[in-house]
Amino acid sequence: MNAPRLEIADLCCAFDGRRVVEDVTLSVAAGQVLCLLGPSGCGKSTTLRAIAGVETPERGKIRIDGATVAGSDAFVPPERRGVGLIFQDFALFPHLSVHDNVAFGLRGPRAKKRARVRELLERVRLERYIDAFPHELSGGEQQRVALARAVAPRPRVMLMDEPFSGLDNRLRDGIRDETLGVLKEEGAAVLLVTHEPEEAMRMADEIALMRDGRIVQRGAPYNIYNNPADRAAAAFFSDVNVIAGEVNGALTDTPFGRFLAPGVQDGTAVDIVIRPQHVRIDFDRAGRGPNPTPQDGTPARAVVTRSRFIGKESLVEFRLDEGGEMSATVPSVFLPKPGTPMWLAIRRDRCFVFPRSQNRRSTATG
Repeated sequence: MNAPRLEIADLCCAFDGRRVVEDVTLSVAAGQVLCLLGPSGCGKSTTLRAIAGVETPERGKIRIDGATVAGSDAFVPPERRGVGLIFQDFALFPHLSVHDNVAFGLRGPRAKKRARVRELLERVRLERYIDAFPHELSGGEQQRVALARAVAPRPRVMLMDEPFSGLDNRLRDGIRDETLGVLKEEGAAVLLVTHEPEEAMRMADEIALMRDGRIVQRGAPYNIYNNPADRAAAAFFSDVNVIAGEVNGALTDTPFGRFLAPGVQDGTAVDIVIRPQHVRIDFDRAGRGPNPTPQDGTPARAVVTRSRFIGKESLVEFRLDEGGEMSATVPSVFLPKPGTPMWLAIRRDRCFVFPRSQNRRSTATG
């Protein structure tokens, strides 16, 4: 990993005496994409604005290439930070051509600026629109012009705030991939803000999960998905089933047998979390469940309450004989009728056991 280009240390921001960002510490290297992921109102955009220089932090330091741009003894204005910005509304100048929009932040001889504009428009496949105006372009084309304009001055840091949320789903994946390619080539340190886990997983080298103004977990997409810090972190990335239990002798009794809960004090209430794709389904054959395996543990009998086809997979919902509900996803079309008895088994190696009173502001690095 290269040395950090962007460093944030103990950042705190407040509005009207209320802390909206608290003790955020992050670093992003040149050519790296870090995604700040979290629900609306968690402090993501405020963090971005503080880095850009349009918000003054209450406390903490922000450094770019080792130089402090915000801190107790320094504040560099936004235009001198070498930071690029891309927002969801594109913010193109309607009275300027595509060429003039992209060239807006460039300095130097006209020929050099025009060459840079042409280079970028070719990279985003819009060179034929160089003399067009924003209203003549589609939403996806406007987004690519906004990208070219932001990249044109070669910023050291690129900040992106929900940049693809205004695009149709059919366009979004292609634009995201194209944007990522351009940013990687430019070598900027990229901080992307989004509330969509799929977008974060698709674009980020590293994800920082934010909640209530704090970073609760940070790591590579694979690690943060498969090793969530708490129940809320697991549920943010996908639907989850939750089985309530209580620890006795480092074990928890459930309809699926006993689960290990090492290090958890006896009498502690716990939540066992399992994603629907890790629930295995078998038909009830003469009342006998599937043969148990060490991986799947003890099967539990259940009855179908509803089934729906949702595109690439089917979602089947159950009521367990021993009480409680559970859902499972199955690839392709699988639509059993309500009332159909089945046996369910769950992947023990894919379950997470969390104390119910666990501090939801815990921090973990994956």
